[in-house]
Amino acid sequence: MKKSKKSQKGVTSNDKNKGMGKEKEREKKSSSLESGSYNYKMFSFFNRKFKINEVEPPSDVNKAFSLFTDEGSTHMTAEQLRRFMSVHQCEVSTRLEDAQNIIEQVVNRRHHITKFARHTLNVEDFFHFLLSDDLNGPIRTQVHHDMSAPLSHYFIYTGHNSYLTGNQLSSDCSEVPIIKALQNGVRVIELDLWPSKDEILVLHGRTLTTPVSFIQCLTSIKEYAFVSSPYPVIITLEDHLTPELQAKAADMITQTFETMLYYPESDLTEFPSPESLKYRIMISTKPPKEYLEVRSKDASEDESSPKDDSDAVSRNLLCYSNSSSESDQEDEDFKSLQAGVSGYKRLITIHAGKPKGSLKTALKEVTDPVRRLSLSEHQLEKLAGSHGLDIVRFTQRNILRVYPKGTRFTSSNYKPTIGWMHGAQMVAFNMQGYGKSLWLMHGMFRANGGCGYVIKPDILTRSADELFDPKATLLPVQKTLKVKIYMGDGWRLDFKHTHFDAYSPPDFYTKIFIVGVPADEAKKKTKIIEDDWCPVWDEEFSFPLTVPELALLRIEVREYDISEKDDFGGQTCLPVPELRTGFRSVPLHDKKGVKHKNVRLLMRFEFV
Repeated sequence: MKKSKKSQKGVTSNDKNKGMGKEKEREKKSSSLESGSYNYKMFSFFNRKFKINEVEPPSDVNKAFSLFTDEGSTHMTAEQLRRFMSVHQCEVSTRLEDAQNIIEQVVNRRHHITKFARHTLNVEDFFHFLLSDDLNGPIRTQVHHDMSAPLSHYFIYTGHNSYLTGNQLSSDCSEVPIIKALQNGVRVIELDLWPSKDEILVLHGRTLTTPVSFIQCLTSIKEYAFVSSPYPVIITLEDHLTPELQAKAADMITQTFETMLYYPESDLTEFPSPESLKYRIMISTKPPKEYLEVRSKDASEDESSPKDDSDAVSRNLLCYSNSSSESDQEDEDFKSLQAGVSGYKRLITIHAGKPKGSLKTALKEVTDPVRRLSLSEHQLEKLAGSHGLDIVRFTQRNILRVYPKGTRFTSSNYKPTIGWMHGAQMVAFNMQGYGKSLWLMHGMFRANGGCGYVIKPDILTRSADELFDPKATLLPVQKTLKVKIYMGDGWRLDFKHTHFDAYSPPDFYTKIFIVGVPADEAKKKTKIIEDDWCPVWDEEFSFPLTVPELALLRIEVREYDISEKDDFGGQTCLPVPELRTGFRSVPLHDKKGVKHKNVRLLMRFEFV
């Protein structure tokens, strides 16, 4: 069966009528809606007419309406709606004024009358309210976690190579993806700094990516840092600069951010809280080695180059030292250069770096100054197999950043749950791509009002003898999540009527996944509803959960095709601990995570 892949919004006539005038097309569209049917052209010479089924309240909705209204009554008052919200939806804090506001909004939307005309809901109004995701969404939209704990106690929304517009090898570098990331709630921006004569450029080194200026990135960060969240932005720098350019970078940073920039007077023994850092920007990078330390080491060890080849600052300082005489003037030059390096170092709030010994040793060391350690996804997987508890213990005070392996040239991503299971705060992702892994990232950071900081569960921050072991397999079931999916609606408004199938209405089905610790992972699937733009599944599934605190509920709608790959109908991912029980309207998103205007599901969530 041949498919049409166009995605124009609205219901229009078939492709044969594409060239007709706007007036004719409008008349034809209006006629189709009034007649309650769609016409599909078969083999270019006859039409198939399909009736548009009316969207009706499921029986469970009708029962709930009857239960919370007076016997025989056809309308629900504000007090009855408040009671429904408190008892059935478990929103015990709902006030009478909140219920009255809901009624006014629903009546105005459906009937276009003033708030003084009606103060009750009929069953259709009640159903409309339940299907409105802005009034009855699946999770809370306000910040509600404790924001006074140290930064190390939070999962933080983190980007990788935040300046790239596409792949890792040849795409453009730009401030645009940085702006988009900040608008979407990302709190950690990564910039790779490279020298170009006297300029500082941001690019992916040793590739064909085209650069963007450092100052342009800083200016964009300042402008957009807090448009979606008031909580701190962290800039992680991968620094390949000379000491002179480090001093210049320090000037750029201080002059751009001014009082927004936070840095402590001395090394931190505990990270500050997100609450105390509202509207502040911090720098995290590897501190440069100071000239006097390097020079002393050079004299004692008689070495001409540093052992750590990745330390560009040490290398430049040593080369400068070895090629210069010991005159007083040159010592003054050294001191001036060192002052610039020290100024750069002073701005670093979160110190990063590779461990001096093995990774296993570094995880077990207890150090007073807290720090950030970076591991590739492959390193984490390897280390987690034998030292999972050490990683969890390390992340109680320190920050662990996990980044994609170097072979992900297309800017794909890895499964983030292994990082979260081990307490990794910064699970760095390529935000410019899309795919199932990125959907999980979106789902995690829909929690806590989408502010970019999600407090880690107690199992990852409690004392050593009660610490969560990510390798544990025989864990007891803590609770069971019951998910009932009633129906879906909105595709007929957001897509052309031949988008999914050129010859008939779509055949939708839904897949539901639990993603989390291995013991909890599960997959369920509804039946296929044929030839219906408003599918009614009315199916319920149960998911036993051993670690519900780390579970995500992923939902994906597909359109069945007997001869080709099933079409994509929308997706979403929700953090299980944040789910609101009762009837909920669940909006769906496209492959890139952009919310559809009208497509949503009516579902019910219950914990037992």
